[in-house]
Amino acid sequence: MSTQSALADGTATKSANFFALQAAFESALEQAIAENDVEQLIKEYHSFRANSEHDKRSPMDQAFREVLMKRLSDDVERIGALVRLSVDAARAEIVSNTIPVVLLGDTFDVVTLNKCELIFKFVEDLVEVWKEEIFFASCKNNLLRMCNDLLRRLSRTQNTVFCGRILLFLSKFFPFSERSGLNIVSEFNLDNFTEYGLDSKDHDDLDNKELEDTAEDIPLKIDYDLYCKFWSLQDFFRNPNQCYSKAQWKMFQMHAETILQSFLSFKLEDIRQNTDSNSANSANGSSGDAGAQMMDVDVDDAAVDAAASMAVRKETNFFAKFLTNPKLLALQLSDSNFRRAVLVQFLILFQYLQVSVKFKIDTYTLTSAQSDFIKETEQRVYKLLEETPPNGRRFARTVQHMLQREEMWNNWKNDGCKEFKKPEEPEPTEEESKPSPPKRAKRPLGDCLREAARNGKFYLGNDNLTRLWNYSPDNLQACKSEQRNFLPQLETYLETPYDKTDPAFEWRALRLLARQTPHFFTFVTQPSCKIADYLDVVRKRLAREKELAKQINTAAANASEHNNGLAASSAPAEQEHDASVALQETEPEPDLEVEDPEPVVEEADEPPAHEKPLMVTAAHIEEITPLIGEPWMKVGKKIGFSNDELLFFQMENPTPGVACMKMLTNWISDDDDATLENWAYMLEGLEMHKAADAVKAIIEREKAGSTQPQPQAEAQPDANSNDVEILSD
Repeated sequence: MSTQSALADGTATKSANFFALQAAFESALEQAIAENDVEQLIKEYHSFRANSEHDKRSPMDQAFREVLMKRLSDDVERIGALVRLSVDAARAEIVSNTIPVVLLGDTFDVVTLNKCELIFKFVEDLVEVWKEEIFFASCKNNLLRMCNDLLRRLSRTQNTVFCGRILLFLSKFFPFSERSGLNIVSEFNLDNFTEYGLDSKDHDDLDNKELEDTAEDIPLKIDYDLYCKFWSLQDFFRNPNQCYSKAQWKMFQMHAETILQSFLSFKLEDIRQNTDSNSANSANGSSGDAGAQMMDVDVDDAAVDAAASMAVRKETNFFAKFLTNPKLLALQLSDSNFRRAVLVQFLILFQYLQVSVKFKIDTYTLTSAQSDFIKETEQRVYKLLEETPPNGRRFARTVQHMLQREEMWNNWKNDGCKEFKKPEEPEPTEEESKPSPPKRAKRPLGDCLREAARNGKFYLGNDNLTRLWNYSPDNLQACKSEQRNFLPQLETYLETPYDKTDPAFEWRALRLLARQTPHFFTFVTQPSCKIADYLDVVRKRLAREKELAKQINTAAANASEHNNGLAASSAPAEQEHDASVALQETEPEPDLEVEDPEPVVEEADEPPAHEKPLMVTAAHIEEITPLIGEPWMKVGKKIGFSNDELLFFQMENPTPGVACMKMLTNWISDDDDATLENWAYMLEGLEMHKAADAVKAIIEREKAGSTQPQPQAEAQPDANSNDVEILSD
């Protein structure tokens, strides 16, 4: 009995140092792996009761790492079993919470990339485990470090799929609001350069000949110019902020037009559809066409989506970055995947330029012309996507849906990347928890109609309609009530302040004028009369007539007090006649002001027509450009163009004359001070005397031409003055 108690006391006080614990735990771990059960390991862990938890946990962590190093040569499944066993041990609190991720990190550090790709599947399968509370806080940094170390070892072009799996795992593991996984300031990867082509000095006609030989099978002329324009667009897709520069935008607009026109002129055919139709025709004979048409009608969208999904799964081609060899351009333009990639790049660029981004510079704004070009080109791109086989319409709808979702994510980033939380359901109030009262039975419709008929009223089934219909016994007479006369008086309406260019006010004023006074028909024969001036004349005339009517009434009242009998009754008529004569004698002729409503003093101060600034036109540019010649860039710098814009004009135009003409055309379209006088002064300052003299000659010619028709214009008011007087009378 004493021997058994001694053995029990020895077991209870079992203790060991670090290495003894590690050896014991390693042997227990081998047994646990063989039995695929963590209970054996837990039992061995708790058998050392004399050691503290900290003293036992460190040897257990080291035991897992030592056993892993011994099993690296084993197959992947056995390594995965060890990782899963470490997860169970962490839940049992016999190892550190980070030991599963540490084991994976040690494995990835010492095995090949091919084996890493196989082992990473266990990391993806345990993503829900890593999200648990006991693992997430302690393992998230280790997991992020492990994935970043893998990405540094991998090649973005050769191991693209593995890189994508790692990034997808990180997006599933971390929450949306994790700051380390967000591009907060909206930066672009400016290091992603696309190298293409040869130096312009090394390019010759032989290269064009070789490119044309490679495009014999397609109805499109492919030369070195098209090749350079096509691949130069990648620089704009890499850094969209270049489009806010005026010169860069013009270059992008021109190159985009060329590429989209090339896609439009060279449409792809669905080879799979043609093959299926040919086989159906050979099997069914003459009924093949009818069967194909019936198939197009009967197949629903679900079947089309299922077929497209199966085709995508079977497709194994994938390109991380396209090759830029000039001889491959003809084949790439014939590839639907290549075309779709370029068109989707256009849509992504257009979306970024139009949406508001929080960290975008305030000066990065689009003009109305740029916005119109983007909207028009966006429709063209969607149409090209729909015409690109296979399943073009479905692909276009999918891209449009993804871009709409991208806009929602952009708004979320602008709001500060707030954390997603499920909305809490509000607790029901006492009133809501109470049962609703029983509904009162509706009164039969027949009873309502009979009761309304007995009372001499109408019942229309709606309370508001019934109230309005029974507002008055005679509804038509109620409509004629003075309270329903909402038309204002003409004098009051014309006295209100208004904008002289408001057509709505003028239209209402003319309607009131035609309804209330005969002045509407006064100026019918005056086509040059402005409506605003005409209304002003009418307002003054109405005011004078009103004042004169008051004077007539006052004079009539005074005469009736002093005269009796017939004299008293005849005096007002005479006074009315005298007043009307006085009105005709004293009333000024406002109709004469219709042709030119401004006062005479203002006409004298206004400069003559030939003293107004003469603007530069396209005809003037064509006449003066040959006299400017080679030093046209000096003129451009004097006007205000930058070096980049002048270089753009030089590159895009073959000769200096054409480049100068394009530059001056942009000048007169953008600058309001593009006058002949300024141009002549500018050319004199540059010592281009021949061109300056030619511009001065144009100025003299324009002034002489503008002064010839003056006498005829002066004679016209006299011819029309009689008509105005007659109409005013």
